[in-house]
Amino acid sequence: MYLLDEPSYTYLFFIIPFLLVLFLWVMRWKLNTQKKFISLKMIKYLSPNRSIFKISLKFLLLILSLFFLIIGLINPKIGTELETVKREGVDLVFAVDVSKSMLAEDIAPNRIEKAKRLVSAIINNLVGDRIGIIAYANQAIPQLPITTDYNAGKMFLQSLNTDMLSSQGTALNSALDLSSTYFNDEDQTNRVVFIISDGEDHSDEAESASKRAAANGIKIFTFGIGTESGGPIPIKRNGVLESYKKDENGEVVITKRNTEILKLISENANGQYIDGNDTKEVLAFVSEILKNLEKKEFEAKKFVSYKDRFQPFIFISFILLLIELFIFEKETMWLKKLNLFNEKKLK
Repeated sequence: MYLLDEPSYTYLFFIIPFLLVLFLWVMRWKLNTQKKFISLKMIKYLSPNRSIFKISLKFLLLILSLFFLIIGLINPKIGTELETVKREGVDLVFAVDVSKSMLAEDIAPNRIEKAKRLVSAIINNLVGDRIGIIAYANQAIPQLPITTDYNAGKMFLQSLNTDMLSSQGTALNSALDLSSTYFNDEDQTNRVVFIISDGEDHSDEAESASKRAAANGIKIFTFGIGTESGGPIPIKRNGVLESYKKDENGEVVITKRNTEILKLISENANGQYIDGNDTKEVLAFVSEILKNLEKKEFEAKKFVSYKDRFQPFIFISFILLLIELFIFEKETMWLKKLNLFNEKKLK
């Protein structure tokens, strides 16, 4: 296995054919210019020791030196070592509300974007913990299984939107029951679910679902998004506001954060409620929670450790450049006397 550390330097290879064409053009231009003023026979007479071969050899060495230098800059890495990495942490599942009420803009830019940014900020502060993501509205759907790949977590997080589920409602009980399946390790002593929601339109089964989660050893912490004064639910097309959601009587629906239901759910599962609008407060809260929870050592995983291999290429480039510097354009007298290629013609 190999890896290119700086593949952007591969574009430098285009310099080599350019230099080759330039060299040939210069050599031809010199020859044609000399022919205008003096014959080739006279040139050989005036500079008998001038070697075209050495000029070409010096150029070739420069090209090879540049070639190996570029490879050194690219820094090819070869996976020759295996390292065993052990992680300790807690399993965390984020259940994100994607119902239409999360489109309300009583918190900038809107509730769903605020929720996604909050989860992303929490993930950025994690070290060693495993994460999973669930999206829910009228039903719960898994987005990311338990993993230590935080980049994948943030990628799936950005794909969450309120159009994921056609039917609306907020079936928190489904999200809690689904989150129980994420914790498949019987030895995991601490299981944590973070619910990020406005608490609007939760079904009556949410309370009983939180009690079932508590019975499975799951602690639920709820983060309320939005304001208690609430706001309308905008209906947009291509980012342009068309109207606001209305009820059966044609009145604009005002969605408000339901703090009480979120508090009740967290209290039933040995957790706690906190205002999710304040990102700094949430991060400090999560940090304190994780600090006090017992960590578990996850299964060791093997990662390929790529070793840098730029050194020999840089060394070869330097040696070729050094050789080029000590080669002169004049013919070597002792080599000329050997007449290896039968250059001398009988007169």
